[in-house]
Amino acid sequence: MRMNDRKTKKRAGVPPDASKPQVNCAFDELVPLEKLVPNPRNPNQHPQAQVALLAKVIAHQGWRSPIVVSRRSGFIVSGHGRYEAAKVLGLTQVPVDFQDFATDADEWAHLVADNRLAELAEADAGALKELLGELKAADFDLDLAGFDADALAGLLADPPEPTPPEDFKAVDENLPTDFVCPRCKYAWSGKPS
Repeated sequence: MRMNDRKTKKRAGVPPDASKPQVNCAFDELVPLEKLVPNPRNPNQHPQAQVALLAKVIAHQGWRSPIVVSRRSGFIVSGHGRYEAAKVLGLTQVPVDFQDFATDADEWAHLVADNRLAELAEADAGALKELLGELKAADFDLDLAGFDADALAGLLADPPEPTPPEDFKAVDENLPTDFVCPRCKYAWSGKPS
């Protein structure tokens, strides 16, 4: 974190209201929810099912990431889903991290990149299945890992034995084969000898 003349980030372990989720992340200040303005250019949509899962996670884990607001525009730059989840939870205040952007373009790029870069990650299916299996064996609510029952059913099921399609032809080793040189693209046909 860069130290300058602005306030240093706060870290709270106790919610402003003991019945609300704890704040377990660094933030600049707790801001009344009604003062936050979603970015009208946000291209990401947050379906009800996603917001409901996120609200459940925040209620259980507390705030692990603040909502990011641009000092330049005053709009939410990242955390639109957390904003929607806070509304579902009936929260009156949320942790906010105010950030500076040199230009509108920088702000918009962050708005898009925040979600796009996460989409580019690839899960190791085997490692994910193993981890979720351990959580399930411990009787942990897997909604809190972001997986609803439908998503889990497919992920935790053993894959079926592969079977060829009904119209699949048997392999005949004496079939003529077409060849194409990958370098010069010369094409020829032949039979295996």
